[in-house]
Amino acid sequence: MPQINCQLLKGYNKNTKKLLMERITDATCSTIGAHSSLITVSITEIPTENYMRERTAKKPAEAPMQADKVVSQYLKAMEEKDLKLANSFLNPGFLIKCPGNIEFHSLEKFKNWAKTRYKSIKKDIEVIDLSFNDLDTVVYCHGTLNGKWLDGTSFSNIRFIDKFRLKETKIIRQEIWNDLEIEKIN
Repeated sequence: MPQINCQLLKGYNKNTKKLLMERITDATCSTIGAHSSLITVSITEIPTENYMRERTAKKPAEAPMQADKVVSQYLKAMEEKDLKLANSFLNPGFLIKCPGNIEFHSLEKFKNWAKTRYKSIKKDIEVIDLSFNDLDTVVYCHGTLNGKWLDGTSFSNIRFIDKFRLKETKIIRQEIWNDLEIEKIN
């Protein structure tokens, strides 16, 4: 029954500390195979006046926007066709890969390509899964698509999976899989 104590500089908000304890629990579960009900995680806060690194007193950094929130806000901006906001979530060197191995390095080119396929599209996200490696995160989100074809007819309940790779808190890659072509044929 693991008991893990994390020492943390005082000043992080309640939600950040809760998320940290949840992720420590998840990492412990996946590393040693213990059920979460057997894992105890606690945080001991260190007052800032009792902490120094490189001979300098430190304050807690602001927690970054979490990867699932980055992806959700990016997808919402794309849905609303707010490319300025959507681009703010991207890392230089961004790549978007669509079904058929079609690749774009800018949202503007992706948007122009998409205009030849459908009038509108909305993603109803059912699940977002996260995987971490240092400051990099892989995010899978899946659910269904609905929208309108170019001729104005509607489509709905089309399966999709998007895989995102984030470097620190910026999206560097998006890969898209969906059944749009199958629906278009039917």
